[in-house]
Amino acid sequence: MFFILSKTINYLTMPIVIVVIFLLLSAVLKNKLWRRRMFWLGLGTFLFCSNEFIANEVMKAWEIPPVPIKSIDNPYKVAIILGGVISGDTELKDRAFFARGADRVYHTAILYKQGLVEHIFVSGGTGRLIDIGQKEAEQIVEVLEVMGVNPEDIMYESNSRNTHENAIETIKALAGRYRPEECLLITSASHMRRARACFEKEGFPMDVFSVDIYTHKRRFTPDLLFIPNVGAMVIWHKLVKEWVGYSAYWVVGYI
Repeated sequence: MFFILSKTINYLTMPIVIVVIFLLLSAVLKNKLWRRRMFWLGLGTFLFCSNEFIANEVMKAWEIPPVPIKSIDNPYKVAIILGGVISGDTELKDRAFFARGADRVYHTAILYKQGLVEHIFVSGGTGRLIDIGQKEAEQIVEVLEVMGVNPEDIMYESNSRNTHENAIETIKALAGRYRPEECLLITSASHMRRARACFEKEGFPMDVFSVDIYTHKRRFTPDLLFIPNVGAMVIWHKLVKEWVGYSAYWVVGYI
């Protein structure tokens, strides 16, 4: 029930959906005053959320920043990759198609090749409500093997559907074999706060390695300050998703 409810709330809180709701109300309401208010609320929300400078600043405050690879002094026994990076909507099914977040796999492979992690654990089933399809962890394992990772150094679980279940299933598989300090958690910078909190709640605190950065260096150029940008809307969608997810997890005690 929580899984379905969280998905529904996430869709309803997307900025673009809110803009559309305001504009629809401005077209159907009979009261002229409220029609005008809904129009300006819709336009204002759109201009605010499409401003790249604002979106970049807010996301910079939320993301857990990445660290240089050279800052890793001692190798980790296990790198834990969280799923959420495979596109399940492609018609061709003979290989994995990555959506945003392929850095989770690519950067982990880099760490493995440089001897900074000995094993890789992939956590991820499917986050889809319907049309389950192939489990994501299984596809990521196939990609890692193509990238030259020894199959004997790869472990995975494909039962989890969200970040809370990622933590539960991963700890179930690794606890007793590896200590938290021997493990490195790898996920997107914008998702790291929630992911880290889930593992800590379950008594498995780890070092983290953020990837998939949405932000860039602060700039005060006219295009960033004044021109609407669709990329800014994407950032806000990601932010709202993480805020809603983090809040919901806090309410139900997952973090």
